Amino acid sequence: MTEDSGETLRLLQETLRRFVEREIVPQGSKWEEQGFVPRDVLREMGRLGFLGLRYGEEFGGGGLDARATALLAEELGRSTFGGFAITVLVHTDMASPHLVNAGSTAQIAKYLPKIVSGERITAVAVTEPDAGSDVKGIRTRAERDGSDYVLHGSKMFITNGALADLYFVAAKTDPAGGSKGISMFIVEKGMQGFSVGRKLDKMGWRSSDTAELVFDGCRVPAGNLLGEEHRGFYAIMKNFQNERIAIAAMAMGEAARAIELTLEYVKTRKAFGAPLWDKQAIRQRLSLLSARVEAGRQLVRHAAALDAQGRDCVKEVSMAKAYCAELLNDVVYDCLQFHGGFGYIKESAIERMYRDARVQTIGGGATEVMLEEVAKRL
Repeated sequence: MTEDSGETLRLLQETLRRFVEREIVPQGSKWEEQGFVPRDVLREMGRLGFLGLRYGEEFGGGGLDARATALLAEELGRSTFGGFAITVLVHTDMASPHLVNAGSTAQIAKYLPKIVSGERITAVAVTEPDAGSDVKGIRTRAERDGSDYVLHGSKMFITNGALADLYFVAAKTDPAGGSKGISMFIVEKGMQGFSVGRKLDKMGWRSSDTAELVFDGCRVPAGNLLGEEHRGFYAIMKNFQNERIAIAAMAMGEAARAIELTLEYVKTRKAFGAPLWDKQAIRQRLSLLSARVEAGRQLVRHAAALDAQGRDCVKEVSMAKAYCAELLNDVVYDCLQFHGGFGYIKESAIERMYRDARVQTIGGGATEVMLEEVAKRL
């Protein structure tokens, strides 16, 4: 990392932290109740340049790399509102990269400027009721019909499912082809035969809308094929690295903030005539958790730096995703315990963070899948 790039990232982190503290934290509880993040907030993030950090300056982006993704995710995680954080990160680092990585010049010119500005929100639609981490198992199919493809099937657990304007959808163009029979398509809200089904009621990430998508003879112009036919599986696998860096970094932002909130609490809350901080067991447990979070943060940044250098980092990214997601759950478990009864009340940030944390060992690749990826490379 050059001195100039290090300074750029430092300033980015400072700007993000101020924005989150000023614009997100005071409003987050309201978004939890309504079940989505307002579009005007996303457009403001676009105006400030947060939604296109890794895209070209000619499209309004920042021209940065995976290290910026890690900082963005970490600072959004510090908001304590996981639903808000994942709404943004799906748009910036899980869905829209499919366009940039595989889109034609015409497709990128058509869609990317409004993605970066926040005028059009994106989602990626791969997961199905019977196919999650096993991408090869998807059943949604796309059949060529003249100048269109016709999509049949459904998608499940799609973040930004109801909010999005633009969807990057995986479908089988060769049902017998396994991983070599999957293609990606750009589907716009309002296309014939496409609808948003149920909006799903989740345990956590309450300010993130999650929905079922239905493709009932959805007609998609052949020009909306994203990349080469039958190459969608490879595009999905490639972007998983980006997605997993984001989720791991977000987890470390959440964990660090949970520890900060708990330190504030145990230093003022008295029990048996003294602050909880005076209890050696609590001090030492929080000290060890802080050390583990710092280790996790450095692991994420190492993986992001390898990605920025264009090096093979599947092992390191998989380690980071598995370690940081599991660690977050350890952290919020103990932080809630140290808050006592107050930690179990919904007005407590720790209670919300405890619920939000659980999905991070599942989404973006379950811990068990991540560990198998590591094992293949040991």
